[in-house]
Amino acid sequence: MARQIGTAIESVLKHLGLGRRLQEFEVLDMWPRIVGERISKVTRAEQIREGKLYIHVTHATWRNELVYLKKDIIEKINKTIKKEIIKDIIFH
Repeated sequence: MARQIGTAIESVLKHLGLGRRLQEFEVLDMWPRIVGERISKVTRAEQIREGKLYIHVTHATWRNELVYLKKDIIEKINKTIKKEIIKDIIFH
């Protein structure tokens, strides 16, 4: 029964065009779990626009380090969400 309700809700969200937006919010919410405690302590996922994830970074040295990890983080996010939703990450 619960599975049928979940499928029905998913279908309605897709029909309303909200499925992707819901996945974007899910990425923002999952950011700390995706990158781990060490990185999440110095970052904050702010928003997603046109496939770009905007991340606030508290220290410039961390920002530089994260640029090198960008490709791996994008792959991990998309694998976790099971859809290519993030194409780029902007660290600022």
